[in-house]
Amino acid sequence: MDLRIFTEPQQGADYETLLRVAKTAEQLGYDGFFRSDHYLKMGSASGLPGPTDAWITLAGLARETERIRLGTLMTAATFRLPGVLAIQVAQVDAMSGGRVELGLGAGWYEQEHRAYGIPFPKAKFDRLEEQLAIVTGLWATEVGKTFDFTGRHYQLADSPALPKPVQSRVPVLLGGLGPTRTPALAARYATEFNLPFASVEQTVEQFARVRAAAEEIGRPADDLVYSNALVACVGRTEAEVNRRAAAIGREPVELRANGLAGTPAEVLERIERFRAVGSRRIYLQILDLDDLDHLELIATEVMPHLA
Repeated sequence: MDLRIFTEPQQGADYETLLRVAKTAEQLGYDGFFRSDHYLKMGSASGLPGPTDAWITLAGLARETERIRLGTLMTAATFRLPGVLAIQVAQVDAMSGGRVELGLGAGWYEQEHRAYGIPFPKAKFDRLEEQLAIVTGLWATEVGKTFDFTGRHYQLADSPALPKPVQSRVPVLLGGLGPTRTPALAARYATEFNLPFASVEQTVEQFARVRAAAEEIGRPADDLVYSNALVACVGRTEAEVNRRAAAIGREPVELRANGLAGTPAEVLERIERFRAVGSRRIYLQILDLDDLDHLELIATEVMPHLA
């Protein structure tokens, strides 16, 4: 069971803060550092000093870390043209020595699109499907050959399909609770299927849909990695749990019900429930990015028991 750190910088974090968290996560033995791809805060957070771009951030981290995997949960397909995205990800993959993973979603937060003048189309899922075909198709095209694509939303002609990533196959993450199209897309394009903030029961149902969709097209269901993303709030004592919950504006009871909260023993027990239904990787949503002791506690009191 891998543990990865998942951050939400739109709530208020500059590059230096993200760098500290990423380097601390690497030193503590976490498998990956991932971040959301949003340009506008949510809820009552101030959002100061303002948003950071996901792929610019990851490019910087690529040069300042050595081992940890780097990626997005999830890049919005509405933010970037697919050809440009393929170039960006391939370049950051090269900058990191082959440690990048692309989480790609349809995009959903209409308000941030309005705030920064980004078109918010109605046919978002259709665009996502075309983007997946284009990005993976560009990377898979042999050097010296060209790539063409004619879709409803995007057209590419005589693309040299360069540059190539360092990795022979950049991991592509897809996720969500959609019952039909989401599993089908995951079966066709994903290396990993991720469920954000879902219960064990929802996880059982959606993993089964993805596995069935994979088998339907002749792909072994176990060819995909299955993972969950859950908010983390861990403390050695109840007082410490309460303090960390208050720092992120949440209630301990709610966090225990919907996330990974409580003492290390409690959190281990809950992670084991997800492992029992097929999850092989947990993305720990860390909302207080100044609390590096939180990362150390999980690394020392939870991680060793998951080997």
